[in-house]
Amino acid sequence: MKALRLLAGPVAMDALKRDGLKPGMFSRLLAASGGPKWLGIAGLDRFLFGEFFRGRETPLYTLGASSGAWRLACLGQQNPLQAYERLEALYIGQRYEGKPTREQISAQVAQVVAGILGESGAGELVDNPIFRSHFLVCRGRHLNRLSSKSLLALGLSLTAGTNLLSRRTLGWHFERCVFGPEGPDSPFRELKDLPTRDYSLTRDNAAEVLLATGSIPLVLSPVEKITGLPQGHYYDGGITDYHFDLPLTAKPGLTLYPHFYPFASPGWFDKSLRWRRAKGNYANALMLAPSAEFIASLPNGKLPDRDDFKLLDTASRQQAWRRAADMSLKLADELNQLIHSGLWQERLEPL
Repeated sequence: MKALRLLAGPVAMDALKRDGLKPGMFSRLLAASGGPKWLGIAGLDRFLFGEFFRGRETPLYTLGASSGAWRLACLGQQNPLQAYERLEALYIGQRYEGKPTREQISAQVAQVVAGILGESGAGELVDNPIFRSHFLVCRGRHLNRLSSKSLLALGLSLTAGTNLLSRRTLGWHFERCVFGPEGPDSPFRELKDLPTRDYSLTRDNAAEVLLATGSIPLVLSPVEKITGLPQGHYYDGGITDYHFDLPLTAKPGLTLYPHFYPFASPGWFDKSLRWRRAKGNYANALMLAPSAEFIASLPNGKLPDRDDFKLLDTASRQQAWRRAADMSLKLADELNQLIHSGLWQERLEPL
């Protein structure tokens, strides 16, 4: 069974065949939202964070939303694999009795974020000169800035309805906030496709940002205060940027994207819209994705997802998620073998 797919856009395909699959080819790294799905590719993260990019001397600009931001927050620390182990243990270890409230879920997620950062992670993340972290958060507008669950549900329904007509209408309902290092060299500054504001990621707001980027509306409470920003209701960055559909040419170099699917849905409300898939912006990207056969071999024949909280008891869910994370090491082993054998070229597919 071939567990891993290597999908390259046309620009990336030519560059990789010409210059090789080497860490220095990449200047950007993406990590998508998607709840627990990341556990099915955790082995890839471990290989990329601990081996592939180890010893890197030039900046790598990273962009993440929701659980993808949490993964990249590990990379930005001095010991990324230790941070990743904390993320895995705390994320899988979530435990809820009965039907939890938004406040109860938010409290446990805040513990996950605190565990990822530990005592010094925020400073290490912000001051890292090589791994330049960017995280996405959405500020609710109009009905989506209200606390009432019924009005928020109405606001989300209106968002979904107008999004059917045009993705650009998301700007009526949410404002994208990009948090990253100060300075003019970021490739993720001044995005124009949706209303966007750029903010500095700081030691004081890193934990607040990481909590906000994973705060799913109606499931978690909004983060109402992020240091350095006005009061508001800040939610999951995946609302506007679920799998990303952003310009990736602001800087030279390719984009590396370890992903759980061989395609990208631009925003959260595009998940079920098969006709709205990201296309043109991935010309210079290499996507690493598990094969359908590999996914079918995972516990319950699928990637972990949020439905597991409802369909499985806590012990069964935790066991399935740990097993999926362990099995994902096969993806890392396969990529490592392909790189060292030189056979990766034979496995390149057009993205």
